[in-house]
Amino acid sequence: MATLGENRYGKSRVRVMKVIRHETHHAMKEWNVRVLLHGDFGSCFTAGDNSKILPTDTMKNTVYYLARESKAGTLEEFAIELVDYLLTNNPQINRASAEIEEKSWIQIPIDGVPHPTTYTLGGPELQTTEVVSERGGERTITSGINGLVILKTTKSAFTGYIKDKLTTLPEVSDRIFGTRATAAWDYSRPPQDYSAARASAIETLLKVFAEHDSLSVQHTLYDIGEAMLAAVPEMARVKLTMPNLHCNLVDLSRFGQDNPNQIFVPIDEPHGYIEAVIER
Repeated sequence: MATLGENRYGKSRVRVMKVIRHETHHAMKEWNVRVLLHGDFGSCFTAGDNSKILPTDTMKNTVYYLARESKAGTLEEFAIELVDYLLTNNPQINRASAEIEEKSWIQIPIDGVPHPTTYTLGGPELQTTEVVSERGGERTITSGINGLVILKTTKSAFTGYIKDKLTTLPEVSDRIFGTRATAAWDYSRPPQDYSAARASAIETLLKVFAEHDSLSVQHTLYDIGEAMLAAVPEMARVKLTMPNLHCNLVDLSRFGQDNPNQIFVPIDEPHGYIEAVIER
């Protein structure tokens, strides 16, 4: 006999752009939203009874409605508004989550001054958050950044590792270190300013990556996480994913040339994959 296990449903890839038209400038954000609901939905699965189902199209419209009404200045604050609205207005729901990705649009500088109404995409990375609220229970808030492409041309080494009959990788004391970093951090308590906390976390990540004398990706990843916890007191833990996007030194000896760490072939497949959670 079959029984229904854990289940949820929702709406994904709800794209919304909001422009606030101030007299002196326009403020703009572009979000990609996913909403997921847990609750008393068993009869829908087992008997085809939709009487407790909020249509996913209604969830999409809820995103647009709240975006128009919202005073939220950050994606975290908007995600909180969204899950609270869904729980308040749907007694059949016992848990709601909202995941939001935000593109990094920045104002274009014209003659050294940010243009008030014109933007450029700052990079491929996405700002992220996930807010999960239980009815009458806890709320968890996770913030992060996804796909932050960074690279440094020195202060990175990899030596002293296991070597067996299948090892072909040469030791190197000075190499290029490139990664597409993803970070997601949980708050033990809400910060006073989500934007300031996010800026501090990302600034710390970049600073440590740039200045660290790296003996491995793992070595740098840990020191980044440790520094992020110190920089943001409300941060309980941070999960860091740092694939090693290799740049391989080209052998130019066949052409009668040397290669003093100047000519490389960038590759991203296959790549090393390093991930860890750093917590207090």
